This record gives sequence, C-alpha cells and structure tokens, in this order.
Amino acid sequence: MRNKKQAPEGGDPGPADASVATDSDAGAGSPGGVVAVTRALRLLEAFGMDDAFLSLAELSRRTGMHKTTALRLARTLAADHYLVQRDDGAWRLGRAAGWLGACYQATFDVHDLVEPVLRELTIQTGESASFYVREGELRTCLARVDGPRTIRHHVRVGLGLPLNLGAPGRVILAFSGEPGEPYESIRQRGYHLSLGEREPEVSSVSAPVFGLHWKLLGSVCISGPTSRLNEAVLLDLAQTIIQAANQLSYALGGSRKPALAAGPLKANAWHP
Repeated sequence: MRNKKQAPEGGDPGPADASVATDSDAGAGSPGGVVAVTRALRLLEAFGMDDAFLSLAELSRRTGMHKTTALRLARTLAADHYLVQRDDGAWRLGRAAGWLGACYQATFDVHDLVEPVLRELTIQTGESASFYVREGELRTCLARVDGPRTIRHHVRVGLGLPLNLGAPGRVILAFSGEPGEPYESIRQRGYHLSLGEREPEVSSVSAPVFGLHWKLLGSVCISGPTSRLNEAVLLDLAQTIIQAANQLSYALGGSRKPALAAGPLKANAWHP
C-alpha cells in the first residue's frame, strides 16, 4: 500500500487524498447525500461558540478527517468566504457563514419546531406539555400545549418561575453545571421528576434539550395533578419525555442528532 505524506499546516496538501469525496462518492454517507458536502458541513460545525479560530490540527481532530482532506475542504470553503485563513495558518468562520446565521435568526420561529413536539407529547401522555428556557435566575415558559383533560395544570406562556422548584427548573440547573445533589443524580439519570415541589398537588417530569456542541437550550416537561401523576406513573413516562427532548434537540440543533438516547443520559456524555 502506497504511503501518503501529510501536508504541512496550511501548506500544499500534496497528492489527492483517498478520503476526499468525489462524484462517485455521492450518496455514500446517507440516502441522496453527497459525501463532500457532508464533510464540508462537518468542518463548519467544528466551530463552537467559544472558538474564534481553530488550527488545522484541531479541525482534523474534531472532524476525524485527515489534515489533507480538512485543508482541501477549508480552502474550498474559503474561496466562497465561508472560512478565512489567518496569517498563522489557523482558520475562522467567514462572512458568508455569518450571513447564513443572520438569515436563520431573522426567519426562525422556535414555536414552529417546539409546538408540534409538545402537541405529540400531550397525545402520548394525556397531560399538558411545556418548554422552558433560562432567563437569569428564573425559568420562563416559552411554549405550551394544554392537555385534553378537564382537570389539568395551567401555566401561562411567558411566565417566569423559580429555577430551584419543580422538575423543569431543576433540570436546567443540573445541566448548567450546578454542583451537588440533586443535580449530580439528575445528570446521571438524564431526567428529573417532582411531586408537589412548587405547587401542592402538581407533579411533573422533565428532561434537558440541547443544541449543537451540547449547548443547553432549555427543558421539556409534562405536568398535571398528582392524583394522576404519582411517582410510578412519572417514572413510566420518563422515557417518553427523554424521547421528546431528543427530538427537540435534533430539531433545534439543526444538523446533527445529539447523543441523547431513548434512555438515561450517561454521566460522561454531557460536558458543562
């Protein structure tokens, strides 16, 4: 087998790398997909909120690509201003990537993605479903679909509630890195349930919702009277909540399915 030389950082990539996608690779990654496009998107997704720039070596490590492949793709993206190479050879996102982000922010309505998931959750459980986000030291109900039953738990959209009372707030605190118990246990399980913690006779079970790079976006929950939602019922519904949280994470993250499974979140799967 012929050995290949690694290209120097930021230098000429050398002979064609076998891992670079060609037209014959179309559809190899997923039905109807093009490998080269998928790899280029993975290169852009390697950048996080705290990454002003990344070296070629770090891009290679985060994407699992050979440096040669990463360099070829980076240069292609740079030609259309999606990436920019600095004088020291490192790479940063370019103005074209920023323009796409601005267009997304201007046209995106979170309710279009969240409400269908909440509606399905009410059908599956028969209870009211809500999506909470953190605003300072409060959790705010961003979206809600009331359950079909006459006796149900009511929360107004836009209402701010304590973070440290109730399952949705506890989940947000846990996956924001709050130390100690019960937060360590919540991170281990991947969900939390509460009975009468904020309001007497109201129970809830909640799981975290993530975006790209495990950025916490909020928490999804169902809630209702404790007479229906006792501890045993909440435990039975926990996996349903995790599945809904996983679906929301995928929808709000936008590109790659987060590593939340339809089961307890592993302790080492999430990093604050």
